[in-house]
Parts: sequence; structure tokens; C-alpha cells
Amino acid sequence: MAETSIVLDHPEILELIPHRHPFLLIDRVDEIVPNERARGIKAITSTEPHLAGHFPGHPIMPGVLIVEAMAQTAGVLIAYSNKDDTQGKHVYFTTLDKVKFRSPARPGDTLYLDVVNTASKGMLFKFEGKASIDGRNVASAEFSAMIVEPGR
Repeated sequence: MAETSIVLDHPEILELIPHRHPFLLIDRVDEIVPNERARGIKAITSTEPHLAGHFPGHPIMPGVLIVEAMAQTAGVLIAYSNKDDTQGKHVYFTTLDKVKFRSPARPGDTLYLDVVNTASKGMLFKFEGKASIDGRNVASAEFSAMIVEPGR
């Protein structure tokens, strides 16, 4: 039997994670396999506030925000897959390893954020993430995240 692709648009993402403009860094999730993997999409526009200073005349999306976009995609995956456990809670980074930046992401680019859940135990989850543009690897990272009460 073929898998049914789960697609989440902006309003559905807002229901799952607490991030809001200007720090919500994913526009859509075009594929979720619950508890396994997800693919987020970020259209990089010239009006993004961080691009005005990074760098004037040669704007590129900061690498740390690319990694944050991967983490937000993972947060959507966790929240979608564990709705009962995540209601009213946040997903926080706990580790970040093997981060590599390969190519810049610029206004006009569409960033694809693929995350795979490689392990989980209780409220702790481990991921491998990759960001790409037109099939070109832009960044990769291994990271973990945990479901926590807000403010903890």
C-alpha cells in the first residue's frame, strides 16, 4: 500500500509550534511520515529582516538560521507525531553536532529542509538534518531536541 503524504500549510504549522514572525522560518511542510521524517520548505525573500545586515549588498541567510529552520521542521514532526504529549509544550534543542555549511542561501532560493528521526527515548529525540537548494547541499547537522514545559 502506498503512503499518503501529509502536507501542512502555514496555519497548521502555527498550531504545532510556538514560533511566530519574524522567527518562524518554515513556510510549509510538504511531507511527514509520523515519528520518522519530515520535509520543510522555506522560501527566502529579500524582505527578511536578517538579510538587511547579513550582508549589505550581498545578502545570504545566516547559517544558524538554516539550522534553526531544520530544528523547526523537526519540532513540527515531533508535535504532529505526538499531539497528546506536546499540547501546550515546546520543543527545545539539546545538542547540535557535526554542523557543516556548504553553500550560501540567497533571496529567491527555496530551501528544502529534510529531517530524519534517528532515535528517541521518552521526550528526547535525535535527528539528522539536511538543507538543500535545487538538489545542492547547503547545510547539514545532527541534533537532538526535547519536549519541555514552556519556561523551563
